[in-house]
Amino acid sequence: MSYQTIGVIGAGAWGTALAQSLSSAGRDVTIWSFEPDCTAAINDHHMNTRYLDGVPLDPSLRATSNPADLAGSDAILSVAPAQHTRGTLQAFVPHIAAGTPVLLCSKGIEISSRAFMADVLRDVLPNAVPAVLSGPSFAADVARGLPTAVTLACKDATIGADLVTACAAPTFRPYLTDDVIGAEIGGAVKNVLAIVCGIVLGKGLGRSAHAAIMTRGFAEMTRLGKALGARPETLTGLCGLGDLVLTCSSEMSRNMSCGLALGRGESLETIMQGRLAVTEGVATAPALKMMALEHDVDMPISMALADILAGQISVNDAVVDLMTREHRLEIE
Repeated sequence: MSYQTIGVIGAGAWGTALAQSLSSAGRDVTIWSFEPDCTAAINDHHMNTRYLDGVPLDPSLRATSNPADLAGSDAILSVAPAQHTRGTLQAFVPHIAAGTPVLLCSKGIEISSRAFMADVLRDVLPNAVPAVLSGPSFAADVARGLPTAVTLACKDATIGADLVTACAAPTFRPYLTDDVIGAEIGGAVKNVLAIVCGIVLGKGLGRSAHAAIMTRGFAEMTRLGKALGARPETLTGLCGLGDLVLTCSSEMSRNMSCGLALGRGESLETIMQGRLAVTEGVATAPALKMMALEHDVDMPISMALADILAGQISVNDAVVDLMTREHRLEIE
C-alpha cells in the first residue's frame, strides 16, 4: 500500500522534524499541535518558532489543533512525549480507522504502568498496526535534511516495507526489522544512560569514565533485551548502539545536557524549569529501575541514576558504589 496521506501527532521538535522530512519527500502531511501558537506559526509563517526555531518548513505542511483533521490518514506518526502518549492518543480514538499503521516515535517507558509505547497503543487503539521508529537522529539534523539513518520496526513485513518507502527521503534512510521490543528498549534505555554520561562529564570524572559508562550501560541494555525477548543484533544496530553513541556524546541531546547540568551541581528542579522540551530519561529512569527489579535484570548504572534523581543518593556516593561492586567477568 502507498502511504501518501500521513498525520503526525505532536508538534515538538521531533514531530516537526519528521513532518518536515515527510513533506519534503512528497507526502501529504498534517501535523497536530497541542499548542495553538505552534499551529498558527506553522501555517502562517512555515516555522515552528517554539520548538524548532530557525528551520524553515515546507509550505505544503499543514498544522491543526483539531484531532478530527487527521481522520482518513493512511498512516499516523505518534510523537507525543512518552508520559503523555496514552492521554494524547485517547483524543484520536474516534478518528483513526482500524488497521491504520501507527508509527511510534517517542522513546520511553510509561512510569505509571511500566509499559512501552507499543503496549500503550494496544491499550488505547487495539485495532491499529503498531510500528516503531527509533535511531540516532537529532531533530534539527533531520529537519535541515542532513543524512540520517534509523530503524523502523514492524511485525508485519509488508506493512513495514511500505512504511519504509513512505518515510524514506534522499537524506533519511530507515532500515526495517520486525523486532519491535528491541527497538523500544534501545530508545528508552539510551536516554537514561545519556543522563549518566552527562553527569560523568559535568562532574569532571573524565573521558575514560564516560567510555566505561557507555560500554557497561550498553551491557545493561542488552541484558534487559535478552530478558524481554529482543534480538541482540537489534540492539547492536541503529536503534540501540547507534542511538546510544549519539545521545551520550553531544550536548545537543536533551538527556546528556541534563546530566551535564546535574554533574555541575544544578538541581533537577532548576534544570526542568528552564526547559520547554521534554527530557524523557528523567521519567524513564524510575520506570526502568522498577522493570529491572521485576525481571531480575542487573542494571546498576540505570538504577543508580533513578536513585540520584529521587534524591536517595549523591553522585559521589553512587560513583563509589559502582566502583566498589563485587568483581565479575566482563562477558557472562
